[in-house]
Amino acid sequence: MKKWVLGVAGVLMTLSLAACSKTVATTSGGKITESAYYDSMKKTSSGKQILQQMILDKVLEKQYGDKVSDKKVTKQYNTYKSQYGSSFSSVLSQNGMTKSSLKKQIRSSLLLREAVKANTKITNTQLEKQWKSYEPKTTVAHILVAKKATAQEVIKKLQSGGDFTKLAKEYSTDSATKNKGGKLTAFDNTDTSLDSTFKKAAFALKQGEYTKDPVKTSYGYHVIKSIKKPAKGKMSDHTAELKTQIIDNKMNSSSSLQSVVSKVLKKGNVSIKDKDLKDILSSYLSTSSSSN
Repeated sequence: MKKWVLGVAGVLMTLSLAACSKTVATTSGGKITESAYYDSMKKTSSGKQILQQMILDKVLEKQYGDKVSDKKVTKQYNTYKSQYGSSFSSVLSQNGMTKSSLKKQIRSSLLLREAVKANTKITNTQLEKQWKSYEPKTTVAHILVAKKATAQEVIKKLQSGGDFTKLAKEYSTDSATKNKGGKLTAFDNTDTSLDSTFKKAAFALKQGEYTKDPVKTSYGYHVIKSIKKPAKGKMSDHTAELKTQIIDNKMNSSSSLQSVVSKVLKKGNVSIKDKDLKDILSSYLSTSSSSN
């Protein structure tokens, strides 16, 4: 009798919970409730990733929230907005994002960056290593052509006193820069958008010089002219910048982030209440690596 009563009570409780669960959608074949949706989502990799991110955001906010102001988030948001210009809204839409969700993502990234900074002790050895690859922001112009012979022809005209800006308009196949004399946005050693061969050739030029041989990349052949090349100076003059670059490198290193996230989660005293999701953080919490 007692077992039967408990059994009935369990059924009634299940029915009661199902009745309380909000309806997400209705169809001719029945309705889909929040609880049914949750049970389905938690079994998917995307559902688990969302929960991982939600947990991480919570603990990061608790530990580093006071270091990320709304002003910082807005500044980063405006940088993206300016970068994409009139196509900003369409880019958001294509990536399934809204202005609000982008700001939320920016905040998550800035919080993680603060965690990386707090868990990174930068040594003088690391600074010296970063200094070897350091290059100040350099501005160049380039003329891109399809054939080596064409590039050599451009170089000969420059050697005969030809005007780089006019030659860029005449020869360059880079439609984004040819009408600006081939001028590119300033870049330093951390730039990832330009070909490494292009950057090496650009950094080797003195201000006002142009490449005497065509520079080959996957895009074609370039003739590069240095417009503005600041002096590298002394390492002590760029300590803050070098530290920023080291943190940037760690933000792009999966092993470094894994280590930091592990420390953050352990400090966050996370407890998973759903037994089906009890191992959702195991890959992070079991790591034994540590950041340097």
